[in-house]
Amino acid sequence: MRATQVEFRFRFVVIAACFVVGFWCYRWDDLNVSVMLAQWLLGHPMDPGVARDRHVWQAFLALGAVFAFLAALVRTWAAAYLQSDVVHDTKLHDEGLVADGPYRYVRNPLYLGTTLLAVGFAMAASRLGFVVIVGGLSLFLQRLIGREEWLLSQTQGESYRQFLKAVPRLIPSLRPRVAAGGLRPHWGQAVAGETFMWFFAGAAACFAATLSQRLFAALAIAGVGASVVAKSVLWRKKPAAAQ
Repeated sequence: MRATQVEFRFRFVVIAACFVVGFWCYRWDDLNVSVMLAQWLLGHPMDPGVARDRHVWQAFLALGAVFAFLAALVRTWAAAYLQSDVVHDTKLHDEGLVADGPYRYVRNPLYLGTTLLAVGFAMAASRLGFVVIVGGLSLFLQRLIGREEWLLSQTQGESYRQFLKAVPRLIPSLRPRVAAGGLRPHWGQAVAGETFMWFFAGAAACFAATLSQRLFAALAIAGVGASVVAKSVLWRKKPAAAQ
């Protein structure tokens, strides 16, 4: 199961669509998944006007924020080694294999980060929206991984096949599975390239703290804007780097 070239090229559009459709599901299911979990834990319908009930709801939203911050951290760590212009490129790169940083623990840390963000953000969605966001993204990411691994197997040969055997696909190992390659991380460009992830994490945290949908939406939209700016800057730098 692997994505087509068109799917890979427009992967960011598909990923964004999963989130948009997921939150749009409030039109058909108006019960927030965190409220559902809070009601299950409390054993009775949740009343936001009761402090104890509201705090339980916020605790589940805070758990989502933790997932979102972990997502930003993992993706920034991965981008420090892979380089942000490669991370955000619409083309699939197969020039070499990175086996440093998080890649010593998991083969696809960027997609792991996206999965963590999906779970964290979906805690603010409805029950149906949670299924759409987490289920839809998980399926699509597996297709993207399938294409990348197929292409790298063709171009990198036996060294990559050994990497596949040693390093888990999406669930990280607790210890390094391959020796460090000596690649130095570049944190500045990584943080700049993943700024949008930190905005998303901030949006999840602010929603948990304030329950303000407007603030959540504003920070999420700011994150989308940061992503567009990052891609624009990285796209302009590519010709200069090539020269």
